[in-house]
Amino acid sequence: MVTNPAAPPAPDWPGQRLGLPESGPRSVGRLGRRIAALTIDWMLAVVISAAFFSYQPLVTLAIFVGLQVLMTVVVNASIGHAMLGLRVVPMEGGLLGVWRPAVRALLIALVIPALLWDENNRGLHDRLSRTILLRR
Repeated sequence: MVTNPAAPPAPDWPGQRLGLPESGPRSVGRLGRRIAALTIDWMLAVVISAAFFSYQPLVTLAIFVGLQVLMTVVVNASIGHAMLGLRVVPMEGGLLGVWRPAVRALLIALVIPALLWDENNRGLHDRLSRTILLRR
């Protein structure tokens, strides 16, 4: 195998190249927590849809997206994220605003962008909205 000596070495953990710690507060949210948070958020949307709309799939998806945007704008985390100690932050620092949570939620609803990851565990939805999911 030929390696490029000018290429930077592969990171030892997600977020290392971004200057983030390997574990604990401000470390990148790992896959297990992300899936658990997504499951909590989806189940909440299903319960609301079933209770008020006789469970209609598109209504459930709209509720899911709406809750993602609302909660991320208000507290920088969806309900599932907050329960599992995660938060969404902008890569450049500063305020998250409204557009980042909206773009992020819509891309999660499309599913495929959330399945494409980089070495920092940032899905395409996070890359396009210029955010990262960190532990609290």
